[in-house]
Amino acid sequence: MRRLKKIKKIRIHREGTHTLIAGFLLLLLANAALCFGLESKIPFYILSILSILLYAMLVNFFRCPIRLFGQEDTEKIVVAPADGRIVVIEEVEENEYFHDKRLMISTFMSIVNVHANWYPVDGTVTKVGHQNGKFMKAFLPKASTDNERSMVVIKTPEGTEVMVRQIAGAMARRIVTYAQQGEECYIDEHLGFIKFGSRVDVYLPLGTQTCVQLGQCTTGNQTVIARLT
Repeated sequence: MRRLKKIKKIRIHREGTHTLIAGFLLLLLANAALCFGLESKIPFYILSILSILLYAMLVNFFRCPIRLFGQEDTEKIVVAPADGRIVVIEEVEENEYFHDKRLMISTFMSIVNVHANWYPVDGTVTKVGHQNGKFMKAFLPKASTDNERSMVVIKTPEGTEVMVRQIAGAMARRIVTYAQQGEECYIDEHLGFIKFGSRVDVYLPLGTQTCVQLGQCTTGNQTVIARLT
């Protein structure tokens, strides 16, 4: 039986708190300096408009919608770990943990997507790791193995191991992973957060039924991307 949790109504993700406060203060100081430093108010009005637009973009980036999967039975279901677009569905050789062939489903997150990451399956976290690397564009094939990344392996109640890999991109310079080895995890819970555009890969056993197509848009914790066999 799946455990149902009470989810707090978070509208702005906690990872954005410091950034939003600092950004607000910096923009406020810049506008104040321009307002009192120039006789003409036109530059002040222009900067004010640009500041509002920039701050709105920051708020939009750190938004954290309330989402519950909505199904009591999550056995063998794999949900999208992130908002974005499916850019890879293929069999690959996974040499970091499994050392065999796996089905990889990759979701690319653009700057306008929600950047919270969800657990794709219920289970127990068996391994958490971090690997330093490059900051190539996240949609490139080598990004999965060459870019900075974090790895979370989850064993489902049925004994199937699923790997989630958070990958930094050209703009993303910080990967936050909440998962801890040995803890139970559930769909509806946040696995982590990646700042400013990136990618999340899910590695599944061969023979897994794929439920999405290339180019399809996904909604984290809502879109079913696969069913384990």
